[in-house]
Amino acid sequence: MFVVKTRRPIKFSSSKRSNSSSSGETPRRDQQDPSSSFSWTSAIRSSSLLRRYRHVLSLYVKMISSGHRPDPFAISASLKACAHTLSMPAAAVIHAQVHKLGHHADVYAQTALVDAYSKLAGIGSALTMFDEMRTRNVVSWNSILCAHLRTMNNINEARRVFDEMPVKDVISWNSMVSGYAKAGDMKSAVELFSNTPGRNAASWNGMISAFIARGDMAQARHMFDEMPMRSNVTLVAMISGYSRHGDVASSEELFEKMDMKDVFSWNAMLACYAQNGFSKDAIHLFNRMRKPDANVSPDEMTFSSVISACSQLGDLKLGKWVESYIPSIGIELDAHLHTAFVDLYSKCGAMDQAFKHFNHLRAKDLVSYTAMIQGCAINGMCSEAFNLFNEMVRSMIAPNSATFVGLLTAYNHAGLVDEGQKCFASMLSEYRVSPSTDHYAIMVDLLGREGRLEEAHRLIRGMPMKAHVGVWGALLLACRLHGNVELGELSTKNCLELEPDSCGYHVILSNIYAEAGEWEKANRLRKVLSEKGLAKVPGCSWVEPK
Repeated sequence: MFVVKTRRPIKFSSSKRSNSSSSGETPRRDQQDPSSSFSWTSAIRSSSLLRRYRHVLSLYVKMISSGHRPDPFAISASLKACAHTLSMPAAAVIHAQVHKLGHHADVYAQTALVDAYSKLAGIGSALTMFDEMRTRNVVSWNSILCAHLRTMNNINEARRVFDEMPVKDVISWNSMVSGYAKAGDMKSAVELFSNTPGRNAASWNGMISAFIARGDMAQARHMFDEMPMRSNVTLVAMISGYSRHGDVASSEELFEKMDMKDVFSWNAMLACYAQNGFSKDAIHLFNRMRKPDANVSPDEMTFSSVISACSQLGDLKLGKWVESYIPSIGIELDAHLHTAFVDLYSKCGAMDQAFKHFNHLRAKDLVSYTAMIQGCAINGMCSEAFNLFNEMVRSMIAPNSATFVGLLTAYNHAGLVDEGQKCFASMLSEYRVSPSTDHYAIMVDLLGREGRLEEAHRLIRGMPMKAHVGVWGALLLACRLHGNVELGELSTKNCLELEPDSCGYHVILSNIYAEAGEWEKANRLRKVLSEKGLAKVPGCSWVEPK
């Protein structure tokens, strides 16, 4: 089940006057006279710029309660806050006050209403407000254009509004280009972009980001190379784009060419290394970042990648140093970093430390629960994994695919076949999570370890997708464990079709032959391996069970 978060309602009242406030941004008592509405408006707009939207609405209530009349600028900022806090009742109250205060003809107040209603009540309400406007400026038109683009039901209707606009600014052009890109019509997006007058950095960044989102890094790079002036924002977008597609070399090229590397640039490159398995490179880059000539201070995102790299390396000593280093430079561990440490310590087998960070979390979410469940599973703490899953479900947090990888691994470690099968069946029926090949591989391993080889084979045959080598490898190892020659041959055949250059599967099959007393087949297979110059390769994908 999913958690639906509700927000504390904001009460609007005009009958009770109050000069008290817990915020330093509330105007002083000596400022609260008819001429000090400017002070209230300034406080409201300042809070809006800081994105303290609930505080904006709180200030607006106090302004009304103190007997001051909000001007269109205070109203505009407050309506913006309504949209961000998803407070339709508050927007309706402010709308009524717009008419009561005589601002119904003011273009700023009306434009703010169009924007708020488009986000809270949909395009129909926004159009009603727009049609009632006596005067419209380019901001008004941009608001209704963006309202159409947000619905994404009819890009042609948005284009009609765009074409009707008496005056267009660069925001109008950029919005329409972005709308085409999000709708997947890159041809129209490129055509409109080419005709955009006075293209700015946002215009170029929008097109580059659109190509990156579609996975077209060649076109993104073409746009990047054509861009007259490149900012770090663009460079970071390109580095991240290459990273998502596994092109670490191109990310490195752009990063090293940057004249001024800010913390976002370093973080993008660190994330690139960590996300693509270049853990040692990530640590090396972090050490470069710490040098005085880098002239940059690490932040929370920096350490997220560094901890991930430590986790991949299984470097417990370095991980502990990172944990002690973070507070030494004035950074507090947030929920994201606590969860990262849960993953690190779990993979290093330091479960006491993992639980310490998990218990520090005030609000545990899907990611933190999943990390802890997986940690318990791989460290044989099966009962703890089951308890955490039950606690998670009771907290109304829906498990995902990764959660079930951890949970099924726990059942596998505990040898609980029937319970594991029930869990596997519940994935789709109760939680609407479609099993992946990884889930099937765990189930094949679970059944195989218990000697239920035919059942494991039937499970593979019934898979809705093609089995990867991990699935057949699990069955092969089970055949070795229980001496099943026929299924061992079948598993080896499928493994070699998927990984023809691996000799490990031949070796396991040879051992199956030998243990079954079929020495002729074993010797013949070993002779073939010897003639081909193949030897047993250390570090094979699958470890034989003891």
